[in-house]
Amino acid sequence: MTSDIDRTRLTQLAEQSEAEFMFQYESGMPAAAAAALGVNTHRLEDGVVLSMRHDPTGYWSKALGFSVVTEELVGEILDIYRAEQAPVAVLQFAPDLLPDDWAEIAAKHGLTEGGKIAKLLSPLDEIEPAAGTTDLRVGPVEPRDADAWGRLVVETFGMPVDGGLAAMLGATVTHPGFRAFAAWDGDQLVAGGNLYLHESVGVVNAGATAPTHRNRGAQSAIIAARLDAARDAGCRWVVAEAGQPAPGESNPSLNNLVRAGLQPLYARANWIWRP
Repeated sequence: MTSDIDRTRLTQLAEQSEAEFMFQYESGMPAAAAAALGVNTHRLEDGVVLSMRHDPTGYWSKALGFSVVTEELVGEILDIYRAEQAPVAVLQFAPDLLPDDWAEIAAKHGLTEGGKIAKLLSPLDEIEPAAGTTDLRVGPVEPRDADAWGRLVVETFGMPVDGGLAAMLGATVTHPGFRAFAAWDGDQLVAGGNLYLHESVGVVNAGATAPTHRNRGAQSAIIAARLDAARDAGCRWVVAEAGQPAPGESNPSLNNLVRAGLQPLYARANWIWRP
């Protein structure tokens, strides 16, 4: 995992698996929700360009998954966002892939650097199976709980539960490529997390715990359950991402992933575009 070839391949695994689960989230959402949010999804080169014109959060219009970054690619991405009338978009490129003249390209196209995302990746056979310790019941999400699960995840991330986002998350419960998990306190669903299976990679995403039930081990147990599900599906790698904290600060989601055995690979900047 130390050679340039290995590093390039690992970067591609991390970026393209994330791009694919994001594409499936937005392309697989219920038609009514997609229409209300103004969603359109595009494949470009080996990456994806996702547009949500009426996104109330500014999070879901993003372009990612590319193995080669050029000024021409940036221009094509922004042409799509202009055609979609997107009010804001985020371009996400692994730092190792940025060309030497990236500062000039970013300035020319009006891209400003935002926060950073920590990308994590590990071989599954290097992560010891663990149950995670919690007094909550943890298991797969059944279709009858899809709506409650989607609403919990969206609300915990501070996003509006009405308008289509919760329906988008809930739809993944019955999607064949996803494995949704939750924690319950009695009959109350209090935490959730998703796993997307992409070729040899299991992508851990959407980990969320209600504020009333934090510090009870829910996320550690849900991460462990997802890693087991990835192993059962024959995955060789596990990938995740979390917000990169500022110096001197901490992100509990990132800490949980590292504690579970995932290794930080790099920090990727969000490049923000507004028309």
